[in-house]
Amino acid sequence: MALVFANVGAAYGTYRAGVGIGSIGVTKPELIMKSIIPIVMAGVSVILIQKVNTRGDYTLYNGYAHLCAGLCCGLSSLTAGYAIGVVGNAGVKANAL
Repeated sequence: MALVFANVGAAYGTYRAGVGIGSIGVTKPELIMKSIIPIVMAGVSVILIQKVNTRGDYTLYNGYAHLCAGLCCGLSSLTAGYAIGVVGNAGVKANAL
């Protein structure tokens, strides 16, 4: 779950910042390389290393704890990707002024 939400957030952030770079490329093409930073920031993904114990002592409580931990990490990464995309888009457009 965490990787799914993290990748969706990174994809959305890349999309929003890419739209801003596309629009700045039409008006001021010399600023394209200067405005590439939000794309790089949105593309940085979260690396999660999980060690799930699959022996017989994996209880229902442990399962729900891992689910909640994955949802917390994933949804925070989704929100971070969304924020990077929105701020990156606005920053790229403001750079063109």
